[in-house]
Amino acid sequence: MKRIIGVKFKGSGKTYYFDPQGLDIKAEDSVIVETARGIVFGVVSEPPHMVIDEQVVNPLKPVIRIATETDKQQNANNLDKEEEAFEIGQRKIEERELPMKLVDVEYAFNGSKITFYFSSESRVDFRELLKDLSRTFKTSIELRQIGVRDEARKYGGLGSCGMPICCNTFLTNFAPVSIKMAKTQNLSLSSPKISGACGRLMCCLKYEQDCYESMQHIMPSINTECRTPDGIGTVLENNVITETTKVKVALPDGTFEIRTYPFRDLEYKSKCKCESGNSEQTNSDNEAALQGKSSKKSKKCSDAAENAPCCDDCTCDNLINE
Repeated sequence: MKRIIGVKFKGSGKTYYFDPQGLDIKAEDSVIVETARGIVFGVVSEPPHMVIDEQVVNPLKPVIRIATETDKQQNANNLDKEEEAFEIGQRKIEERELPMKLVDVEYAFNGSKITFYFSSESRVDFRELLKDLSRTFKTSIELRQIGVRDEARKYGGLGSCGMPICCNTFLTNFAPVSIKMAKTQNLSLSSPKISGACGRLMCCLKYEQDCYESMQHIMPSINTECRTPDGIGTVLENNVITETTKVKVALPDGTFEIRTYPFRDLEYKSKCKCESGNSEQTNSDNEAALQGKSSKKSKKCSDAAENAPCCDDCTCDNLINE
């Protein structure tokens, strides 16, 4: 077992973990930690707690100290400098008419390096810009290109649901999202309705995908015959949210009527093949078989999520939108 704390940095919804080194640290405390980018100022999002060794990603870097008033003042000064550096960087980009959009500026805690984050639809030759910025600030300069999703993460904002966008609040990794998910969930394929603030498919399409796929296995197929409490009918539409099925029912007088039933009240045959080799199953048999497999599927999905790559610095959007 190891004792760790969770720390968040400026503009990041992701939590990074560190060794508290026996310090008395509480949630919302400011700390100075060592990262691959150097010494960084952060805020504790998760207080010290114990985890098993297998859950720790080594090497676990240490917390250097709890931030002092001097550290907090230094961080405030850096934030002021970042605003000034952003204006200077934006002006120099416009002077050179470079096809790039400046997104954010980040000062190293000790002022040894300034990182300029930008987005662009193509590769940019910024060598002259880099030299100019180095002469202006007289320190190490890094220009880092980011994708549109990371751009939205840094800007923040509200989603179509009215809540702060997920990537800026709690989302740690960008899971692959495809248009097939929108089709599975019977959503409008109109781009503005299924696109997020970044202009790409909304990350939340992934949240309920497993549920929709599971329900598709146990609900009747469209245009197949089923037996309803009112007689034989043809399946027209399934509603996963209400767990109901719309059926065109043949009435005793020879007419047809469209009625809606809970899908569990229907008798139908599924096209799914079970492991024993049966070519057809009833709805109750199929639902029982699916429940038996649910734990295996959840384990697989969980493992996939844990192995998903972090896209904080990724410039390849094909990884995000399949």
